[in-house]
This record gives sequence, structure tokens and C-alpha cells, in this order.
Amino acid sequence: MASRILASAARSVAPTLRSARPFHHSAPRLDAAVAAPLPARKPVGALRGGLFGFFLGTTLAGGSVYYYALQEYKASNELLTEDIYALQNAVDRLTKYVGAIEEKMETLERKKK
Repeated sequence: MASRILASAARSVAPTLRSARPFHHSAPRLDAAVAAPLPARKPVGALRGGLFGFFLGTTLAGGSVYYYALQEYKASNELLTEDIYALQNAVDRLTKYVGAIEEKMETLERKKK
């Protein structure tokens, strides 16, 4: 019973709310919104965008590979240089050792005669 009373009261109030103030635009505001359109964007296109992405990716990958290869080259070059100096020191020590042995052999031969 109470729901019927509330429903009938809502029906009697609803028409007055609908006609209270309709929604309208003023002409100058509507014309101003239409008068200033956004600039048209030029589409990039799949071919140009794909080529740009491909070349950008290739350049970045090539640069990173070059940097990696350069670092590896420097590291291996330093190791090789250290090995060459170590070999040169070993050869010098061996030369001195052989020279010392030859001198001892000569002194032993002199003593035998």
C-alpha cells in the first residue's frame, strides 16, 4: 500500500521536473566549437613507420654490437700484450741462464787442460 502511494507521488512530481529547464546550447558557443577544428594529422603509414623502426633497431643493435666487440678487442689485446711481455722476460732469463752455463763449461774445459 505504501509503495502505491509513493509511486503515484513520484509520477506526479516527475513531469514537473522534466519540464523545469530543458537543455539548450546558445548559438555563439556552438559556432565557436565548430569554427576551430583540430589540425588534421598526416598519417605516417605502415611502410614508412616500419622502415623507420627497422633502421632505428638495426642502428641501435649495430652500435651495441660494435661497442661490445670493441671492449672485447681491448681486453684481449691487453691480455696478449701482457703475455708477450711475460714471454720476453722468460726468453731474457733463459738467455742469461744459458750464457752462465756456457761460461761454466768453458771454465771447466780450461781446468781440464
